Formats: sequence, C-alpha cells, structure tokens
Amino acid sequence: MPAKRELPSTLERSPKEAQETWIKAHDSAVQTYGEGERAHRTAFSALKHSFEKVGDHWEPKAKKGPSDAQAARSTPSKGETAEGVDANASKQHLYEIATRLGVDGRSKMTKEELVEAIKKANRRASAKAR
Repeated sequence: MPAKRELPSTLERSPKEAQETWIKAHDSAVQTYGEGERAHRTAFSALKHSFEKVGDHWEPKAKKGPSDAQAARSTPSKGETAEGVDANASKQHLYEIATRLGVDGRSKMTKEELVEAIKKANRRASAKAR
C-alpha cells in the first residue's frame, strides 16, 4: 500500500482502525486525483468523520460525522480547518478534552476558544512527540 509509507506520525501513534481509515481513503484518492496534497486532504477528511485528534494521536469519536465545515465537504479544498479537533462536539466534550490536555483557563472559554486552545495543545503535543 503506497499510503502506508506516507502515514503521518500522529497516525503512527493512533489505533489501527484510524490508520486503516486514512490508508484506505488516501489510496482511493490517489487513484482518483493522483498523488499529492489533494489525496492527503481527502484522507484526513475521511479520518475526521470517525476520529478526533487529541494531543499527539487520533481517538475514536463518540458520534460519527464531520468534525468541521471543511471535513463536511465531499472534496475538501485548501482552507481553515479545526486540525482534527471535533469542532461540532458539545462544549462539555471540548472542555473534557481541554482538561486532559492541561489547557489553562478552560473554564472561562467559549466553545470557539476551546477549539483554538485544543488545536494549540495538539500542535505542541505532536511536536514534542516527534
């Protein structure tokens, strides 16, 4: 499988189901669009329907569905994403993820602020894990 060689590091630390979802979507997208950024965007969009990024890895979501407006598109384009954070989740769920990641000031944050804070915490955790 070509995608197995290109597996992002965050997926290497994730459950096998997340890896298989990304690989299957990536290989299909390569057949449709060719190798490159579009195939990667498509694979991540498919991944975000069932998994969310927590720290340096991906975890299964309680409820399947797109995690942000970008993931909801049938063919994702370049643009702003929630970077794997389930922006469509409840504020309570986002608060719990922020607690696990040790986000300071989370109790006073709005839902949008929680999404941004989790994105930053995820970036830090991924960079540290590399």
